[in-house]
Amino acid sequence: MFKHDQSSGFQSSRRAFLHTHRRFAPGMPFPPGSQDILSAGSLQSRHGLSGSRGNAASAGVFRELLAAEARIDELERALREARAVALTDPLTGALNRRGFEDAYRQELARARRKGSQFSLVLIDLDDFKKLNDTLGHQVGDQALIHLIRGLRTALRPSDVLCRFGGEEFLVLLPETGRSDAAAAITRFLRRFTSQPLPGTEAVLSFSAGVVVQESGETFEQSLLRADVAAYAAKRAGKNRVVMG
Repeated sequence: MFKHDQSSGFQSSRRAFLHTHRRFAPGMPFPPGSQDILSAGSLQSRHGLSGSRGNAASAGVFRELLAAEARIDELERALREARAVALTDPLTGALNRRGFEDAYRQELARARRKGSQFSLVLIDLDDFKKLNDTLGHQVGDQALIHLIRGLRTALRPSDVLCRFGGEEFLVLLPETGRSDAAAAITRFLRRFTSQPLPGTEAVLSFSAGVVVQESGETFEQSLLRADVAAYAAKRAGKNRVVMG
């Protein structure tokens, strides 16, 4: 998902190893300028090394290179996993602020290239403190997880979900106008409030503010407008979506 993957150094090393593999592959000619490798064969001839011993040595080198490539693959996988952890909220699996900022910058650049627009939605669970105080923080954690799972089911794979802090979440909807974004979040809100939180009798709701990123507007400015709209939804009685 992130274009600026920090594993480019490993990819370069891997390409170098693969290039070396091709030089040692049986039946393939040595490339021009490979006198360093050919000199190894000359040394074998001068010292009377048998062909079988030379082949065994080449096979040994090839096995070492394959083992090195496997190690590089392992390091690349570990780097990807570490990056994912650094950009993800450990409780809900949604992006954290840092991860969202990366996704936002990429979507902003894409929208400018294509001349398209995208919407931002600030979602704030209603009466979350009361839920924690009456049913405990474990149930509160379950409510946050339940919200994100529901959003993933209701929204598109291209939509970006972020736990912005506490019980506040941000949703970025690419190529989506304000009215369409508000309609999508409203449909989800109706389903979300139709059944209680699993394992409890608590019925959850949220208040949401929806804005479109305006041309020349910073993220902070868009976020402030979304926050104002979400606050207006709270003041109007909660359990609703307001466009800002």
